[in-house]
Amino acid sequence: MLDRGRPLSLWGSWWIAIQLLRPAFSRLSTFMWFATIVAGITVRADTLGVTSIVRALNLRPKLYHRLLAHFHSTGVKLDRLAALWAQAVLGLFPSPVRVNGRLVLVGDGVKIAKRGKKMPAVKLLHQQSESNTKPEYIMGHSLQAVSLLVHAAQSFFAVPLAARIHEGLVWSNRDKRTLLDKMLGLLEILAIGTPFYFVADAYYAAGKVVKGLLEQGHHLVTRVKSNAVAYRPVEPTKGKRKRGAPRRYGKKAKLKSLFSDTRSMAEVASPVYGERNVILRYRVCDLLWRPAGRLVRFVAVIHPTRGSCLLMCTDLSLSAIEIIHLYGLRFKIEHSFKQATRMIGAFAYHFWMMDMTPLRYRNGNQHLHRKSADYRRHIKRKMRAYHVFIQAGVVAQGLLQYLAVVAPKLVWASFGSWLRTIRPGIPPSEFVVANALRRTLPDYLLDSPENDSLAKFVADRQDTGSMGIFRLAA
Repeated sequence: MLDRGRPLSLWGSWWIAIQLLRPAFSRLSTFMWFATIVAGITVRADTLGVTSIVRALNLRPKLYHRLLAHFHSTGVKLDRLAALWAQAVLGLFPSPVRVNGRLVLVGDGVKIAKRGKKMPAVKLLHQQSESNTKPEYIMGHSLQAVSLLVHAAQSFFAVPLAARIHEGLVWSNRDKRTLLDKMLGLLEILAIGTPFYFVADAYYAAGKVVKGLLEQGHHLVTRVKSNAVAYRPVEPTKGKRKRGAPRRYGKKAKLKSLFSDTRSMAEVASPVYGERNVILRYRVCDLLWRPAGRLVRFVAVIHPTRGSCLLMCTDLSLSAIEIIHLYGLRFKIEHSFKQATRMIGAFAYHFWMMDMTPLRYRNGNQHLHRKSADYRRHIKRKMRAYHVFIQAGVVAQGLLQYLAVVAPKLVWASFGSWLRTIRPGIPPSEFVVANALRRTLPDYLLDSPENDSLAKFVADRQDTGSMGIFRLAA
């Protein structure tokens, strides 16, 4: 525990927050190594794998192999770690976004380039949003992730909760699970008991997702394709009912027909985050959607510069303005992915499996049902190491966002550098918080009380012969 007589520092708040994850580890030493890894990911200046963690904390070089062993350790209860982190986020952040009393979770997929020939689950992946820096096809890992939306000053953060590699390996020909099933499974792992809205892109506009969420008391907000169709409710018939099962669906309605008469559409000032002086046209219609087997709310939206889109929500009590506002916040998870990739390095793992059959370029799924039990066990061990590394990056990014929300003045006071523009109402970014923690780390390790176990754990494992920027006594 920390000295109650001292004012709480950034690292003091960081250490108190990460201690909430202690029950996910079978031994105290395993937890301390995990906390050390998260601290190293937080303050490192590059994203070059485990070696960057050793450099960032100035650990003894021989501890590199100890860090590698931690990622493969069975003492880390991975699913429980994800669930505890989700509960910690709900307790740490003072104001998560709530609509109609429900939390707002955002889900999406992300593709990470990997060219290792001895890395399980690496496959040829197609990227739809091709650009000069984003080729159409890459070799890499395909992940799905879930984040929680929280208020941060006058802005929002998409706080990452968990991410998993969901493509590339086929364990059995009888396994018929799709990416949609695996996303629902990831939500179940998080074990969030509070009802929520799940906001996702058009890929998740499927009956399987709708039914899976409704069974748990949650709702879906998403976009649907313009060629989708729905059905009007069945009109009551007069006279004696005909033989046979009653009709469930009425007249078919093409959803793009909601844009047919733009003059009759309602107008509203754009509720999308960050937009000013923008007028939207919209139309609301509750129709039966066959994949869901129930009434859902469709909102046709015309933006003056971005064009038109069709939104869908399974909660009929949610207004069109709220649906547009919620879907407009979906991009926050895209920004979170960018920070995780370029600044945090949450996907910068480089673990190879020595006895793995080398992959060919443009390789597809790896079928393992005919492989030996030992080979399959080694694949599972390596995949677990990837997921532990990713979860450590998720926790590191979430703690940076937490400090930006609860202690922005202390962050700026500890930043010790210069930015051309500091916008009022916008919280410090992960970059700013990481720099503040990096700058204050030597003082934390030097001046912390003797009963601060993290500072003592790291200091005892530092290379005192080459202290670099650290000002610790030999």
